[in-house]
Amino acid sequence: MKRTLLNRSIGLTAGTLALGILSACGGGAGTSLDVADGGIRGTGSSVGPVSGFGSVFVNGVRFDTSGITNRAVTSDDGITSEDLLSEGMILRVEGQWLDTNEGTADSLEYDDTLRGPLSALAPDPSGAGEFVTATVLGQSVRVDRQTVVRGTSFASLLSGQGEGQTVRISAWQQPDGSYRAGYLAVVAEDLTDVELEGVVADVDIDLNQFRIGSILVEYDDGSVIFGSSLTEADLESADSLEVEGSLSGSTLTARSIDRDDTRRYAGTDGEDIEITNVVLDGFVPAGIDARSGTFTMAGRTVFVDDQTELDDGLTVEDLQPGLLIQVEGVLSDSGNVLATEIELRDANGEVKGVMTPGSLSTAVQTLRIGGVLVQATSRTIVTLEDNDQSIRFDQIPEERTLEVEGIDRLSGDLHYLEALKIEVDNENADLAERTLFELEGQVRDMSSIPSFIEVLGIRIGDVGADYDSDRGTIYSDFNAGEAVFVEVEYTSAANGQPPYTADEIELESEDNDN
Repeated sequence: MKRTLLNRSIGLTAGTLALGILSACGGGAGTSLDVADGGIRGTGSSVGPVSGFGSVFVNGVRFDTSGITNRAVTSDDGITSEDLLSEGMILRVEGQWLDTNEGTADSLEYDDTLRGPLSALAPDPSGAGEFVTATVLGQSVRVDRQTVVRGTSFASLLSGQGEGQTVRISAWQQPDGSYRAGYLAVVAEDLTDVELEGVVADVDIDLNQFRIGSILVEYDDGSVIFGSSLTEADLESADSLEVEGSLSGSTLTARSIDRDDTRRYAGTDGEDIEITNVVLDGFVPAGIDARSGTFTMAGRTVFVDDQTELDDGLTVEDLQPGLLIQVEGVLSDSGNVLATEIELRDANGEVKGVMTPGSLSTAVQTLRIGGVLVQATSRTIVTLEDNDQSIRFDQIPEERTLEVEGIDRLSGDLHYLEALKIEVDNENADLAERTLFELEGQVRDMSSIPSFIEVLGIRIGDVGADYDSDRGTIYSDFNAGEAVFVEVEYTSAANGQPPYTADEIELESEDNDN
């Protein structure tokens, strides 16, 4: 795949495959939190992308928002209530959550990362179409298949359509200072109300100016508003800042200057916190034991010890720059985090095609596409392509092409793809398209007699398949214990049933997305 991939099977206990798990994408608003239903897991803040509504789902927890007056959202970006939120937006929830993944929200807070003109679009240089790099106010933003796109489509961005439009972006800052978008939406142009975040350079408080990338920021120290206890003197030592104001050419006249988005991860000593973000600095061993050490994310140092639960087959060696993960832990008085649990949030598998008729189960939140078992969870985002409306898992039509990004998982003998995002085509697929499928993932088995390749839990015959690399080399690498990732285009019998036959097989790289 065109992304960083974990080179191991993700193993789970047999009971991990959720039965009756809450849908990420709907259901009526719940009642207030009942502690008798499960032990309190955390009290504090949870910051991550919204995955669904009824109340609001963040980091796999359904937070009941009925106790918030008018379900208000604290924001200076026009997102003033819950009904204005969208899947993919990175939201801060203050409240309490239980072991049952139910919670009660005391407050909601949202802030754009970038808002302004989209000046350039550069497609994935590998040609695989896995991501596009957008330039907004001089900042580079990676938009990939996990990004929720509104007002346009990922396909349109990939083809270069959209330059000159104004966009709203909610994103994570990456190790190189660029951004990875969780959400991108086209909005009405308003150059008097843009928002820029990024690494600060050339600060001159005598001239009342500094630079963020290619943008010159000017301010009037008599009228500009400094947020989060920031002062003008702090600008000289700031690494990254957020600025809102008016744009003229490449000059932004600041109305407000604040600390960057890392402020949304602030809390008090002893408070619980859940964070979804990318690793900035990779894991460094402490030399105490095999598990203890630190890494950084969201402007925080995260401490790992032998009590930290590493889910999804993760090891501390996997905690490398750029990996999207979810951390649950406790804040220290210095603002750092002692991790109690770490989970993967980066996709390492993909399947595309029309679902098998009759395979969608609302009871266990599963469906099949081209033989691949897909499991939805409370973290799964379901979107309609080219459509700003939300859709629930149980509303997915059987006749539509689905594209699923997820985590390749094993539970005993059960192999499935845990969906992070399901994108639903707007129109029904043609009859001829209903036996055509694509998948990407790690090779789990391979044989010459009979000749087949197994990926995402399905066995695909590869006699006559067009390999872009020598099949013998792939076979040798697999048998030598190397992690081999492939993209497979294949066909099925009627209604997505076996046998499955490969048409094309392309070798994928673990790091060719950089």
